[in-house]
Amino acid sequence: MTNTKSKVAVGFIVAGALGVFFGVVLTFVGPLIIDDQIAKNTVIDPNNAMTYTMWKDVPVPFFMSVYFFNVLNPKEILKGEKPMVEQRGPYVYRKRVQKDNITFHPNYTVSYKEYRRYYFEPSMSVGNESDIVTIPNMLVLGAAVMLEDLPYAVRLLISTTFKTFKEGPFLTKTVEELMWGYDSKLVEFLNKYLPGMLPSSGKFGLFAEFNNSNTGLFTIFTGKDDIQNVHKVDSWNGLKELGYWRTPQCNMINGTAGQMWPPFMTTESTLPFYSPDACRSMELVYQRPGHMKGIPYYRYVAPATLFANGMDYAPNEGFCPCRQSGLLNVSSCRQNSPVFISHPHFFNGDPVLRDFVQGLAPTEREHGLFIDIHPQTGVPLNVSIRLQLNLYMKTVPGITETGKIAEVVMPMLWFEESGYIDGPILNTFHTNLVVLPAVMEVMQYGFIALGLATIVIAILVLRRQKISKNVADDASDRKRSSLTDEKTGLLQEND
Repeated sequence: MTNTKSKVAVGFIVAGALGVFFGVVLTFVGPLIIDDQIAKNTVIDPNNAMTYTMWKDVPVPFFMSVYFFNVLNPKEILKGEKPMVEQRGPYVYRKRVQKDNITFHPNYTVSYKEYRRYYFEPSMSVGNESDIVTIPNMLVLGAAVMLEDLPYAVRLLISTTFKTFKEGPFLTKTVEELMWGYDSKLVEFLNKYLPGMLPSSGKFGLFAEFNNSNTGLFTIFTGKDDIQNVHKVDSWNGLKELGYWRTPQCNMINGTAGQMWPPFMTTESTLPFYSPDACRSMELVYQRPGHMKGIPYYRYVAPATLFANGMDYAPNEGFCPCRQSGLLNVSSCRQNSPVFISHPHFFNGDPVLRDFVQGLAPTEREHGLFIDIHPQTGVPLNVSIRLQLNLYMKTVPGITETGKIAEVVMPMLWFEESGYIDGPILNTFHTNLVVLPAVMEVMQYGFIALGLATIVIAILVLRRQKISKNVADDASDRKRSSLTDEKTGLLQEND
């Protein structure tokens, strides 16, 4: 019986040792298995149902929230006084994004065009598209700056043209007209006699060219040959580099198309991407970790140098001619119109920009842009891209519409494009990226703990058996000794 128990205990020790071995192996092999599955599932491939669908149709709800800077003192501005503005909005639009013309190539790249459409969401907006807003007239004040070097007589003729078409220095229109376009006799005239001067051949609106349009022909890497290349841009509209800027570095097309990034990111990683709307590549930097409904993420934000001028940050010299830090001059890709991009309310910009306009109050929470990204997969969980559109205004002699306007970079509107993963996709992410790795971790440590416990119990059982055997042997020895003593005594009595 004792031998049987000993054999069972030894068997438990062997089983426990195997459990510990399996748990240790799983500790090293488990993460490799998970990483291998992530690499396979993040390749741009129609066979990867979930990630391919996310990439192709972007099922996550995206919204564009637009805030106008309503001008309160247009007459006073023409007299040289400081502009006063009040923020109006948000006017929220649901953004529908879908890729089309998808073509896979033998060199592990895929080409596509991404189409976008916007639908007004009254329930999410503060106000309606019928709200009336006053902003600077880009057709007049922008053109005045563009044409200031022409002969004085020509400038007088241009001013007369503005008066003929009843175009003043400021526009008072509905939000819908300012966003998506309004009828203008001047626009019709320019498109007829100076084709190509304006970005749109139809109605003139700040976002007229955005709706029902595409962002150009992107060719990106699928990651099939190297997962660290997935989503990176190979070319845009057939170009490997841009021609808008003054240095090769500024003309580089870097990073991804701005929707997903390669997996296995660290805190040292950055988020480079190319933005056709900004006409340049940009790069976000790591700020802090966080969790979204149990899923870990890294938050990336725009560095203070993103829109710094060439004097404050030498690598940006190629984006000049520059003004104060905090402004990106996009005139070179906007028909030479004096348009500047910045963070909302000139956040992270030179304080003098805010001193020239009354009514601005930047904060990081409301006006800083960020992307919360799942580092293992490179998939954004929460996105908020915020940018501001500004017009450079000044007095131009001969064009009387400019009056005595003081030189100023005038904010017209800012917008936020935002979206976050939720619903079934979030649940799938949580299951695959949180629950399953947690279960595997519990299993690996469970095997080790169970194996060690089994070994300890088996050793205790063997030890107990050994002690019991020793006690039994001692009792048997004492009994034999007692019998021997009795027998010796009897023999002595007989003698």
